[in-house]
Amino acid sequence: MRLFDTAVQELKYKVLKELARQTWKGNDAFSVFNDIANEVVKKGEPSMSCCIYKDRAIVAERIRIALGGNKEDPNIIQVIDIACDECPVAGHVVTDLCRGCVAHRCKDACRLGAITFDEEQMAHIDKSRCVECGKCAKVCPYSAITNFKRPCEKSCKVDAIYMAQDGTATIDSSKCIGCGACVYQCPFGATLDVSSITDIIKIMMASNDNTSYRVYAVVAPAIAGQFGYARPGQIITAIKELGFYQVWEAAMGADIVAYKEAEELKEKGFLTSSCCPAFVKYIKIKFPEMAGHISSNLSPMAETGRVIKEKDPEAKVVFIGPCTAKKAEVREERVHKYVDYVMTFEELQAMIDGRDIQVTELPETDLSDASYYGRIFARTGGVTEAVEEAVKERDLKEFKFDPVVCDGIESCRTALLKASKGFLANNFIEGMACTDGCIGGAACLSHGAADRKAIENYGEKSPLKGISEAVARVLERGEKG
Repeated sequence: MRLFDTAVQELKYKVLKELARQTWKGNDAFSVFNDIANEVVKKGEPSMSCCIYKDRAIVAERIRIALGGNKEDPNIIQVIDIACDECPVAGHVVTDLCRGCVAHRCKDACRLGAITFDEEQMAHIDKSRCVECGKCAKVCPYSAITNFKRPCEKSCKVDAIYMAQDGTATIDSSKCIGCGACVYQCPFGATLDVSSITDIIKIMMASNDNTSYRVYAVVAPAIAGQFGYARPGQIITAIKELGFYQVWEAAMGADIVAYKEAEELKEKGFLTSSCCPAFVKYIKIKFPEMAGHISSNLSPMAETGRVIKEKDPEAKVVFIGPCTAKKAEVREERVHKYVDYVMTFEELQAMIDGRDIQVTELPETDLSDASYYGRIFARTGGVTEAVEEAVKERDLKEFKFDPVVCDGIESCRTALLKASKGFLANNFIEGMACTDGCIGGAACLSHGAADRKAIENYGEKSPLKGISEAVARVLERGEKG
């Protein structure tokens, strides 16, 4: 069974796995740089680029970003320049639809002399003169001139990626929301999320089997739709085998968030959800006048971490999920005091295999502290259903819950634009930057309809009857430990 959607993800996994393996052995990553590169790019195997030397140079850059990347770059998504140069130059290009016609309307439309013709009268664009105005494309009778965009640019719905003069992709950190769409869509893997995988392994090793301090894992509910080669309970056991003291469901925090959000919504009259960090950042960047309407609640990740840290102040908390934007969220002061590190499902798989844990041979560990509603936060519409249920359970009389569900950042933009102009009739915006919600996150191992079904099944397996019961269980667990 294929574990990942693309070969780019597999390459990313191989680098992380070898890095994890060396760290588990106690080796400093910088001292085994070449060993890792040689293991990932083996001599005699087909080259991924022009030669094995460039392949290994790209792997070296992947290792650098996996070790935290460029410390002077505030963004959690960074670019590998030497991998980016395989992409064709973006902008207006002449396709093979050009018929070499006599009219030459494209040349007449260009006032800068950027259009020339070869011996067969086929048009060519001189990029040193072209200003990408598109006038040539508009007049071509065969639509032979098209405005080509690189995959990373196409995938970025907030216009945070542009091409530098040398042709490499550049990320504008003032616009980037950290969603990771460019990471998943780049065919060469030139965009990459920074990692804390070695730091996490080191704090686990330094805990001395959780005797010096305890290391907790908080898993996102989207885990139910991943790791198709094993049962979810076996993955939870594998996480404990890595050395985590306990595994908690972020869905428990989701129950708490929904419970609190229902009351806050009644008090304020209008809210936008706060569980998706990319959506929250998008509001602050593009619609700053709407920032005051963002729910004041922590995200489910941070809320779960808060319960853990209040019970065990010396604890180290690691969130495991499908989201690259969480890596930016954990840097925020009000979140970092509750969650120390974030790692993705991709990194979890690499960490498990780096320690040679045979997941399919493990018994299952069941988690049962979250309700159906907390668990379905993982898919689009889940937050809305949870808040609606919380409104009912809290018996908030005379309050009409009127939500709008936004699936993907473009849908979010439409709702926020209406709200900012006073034209939105709804009183609650559920915003998810990734299409399908968290199950569409950039760091998922796989993406598809089966993931949504898995989340529904996972939610229905909860033994808890509702959000109120789940919240009571969470508080009780926090007190007892």
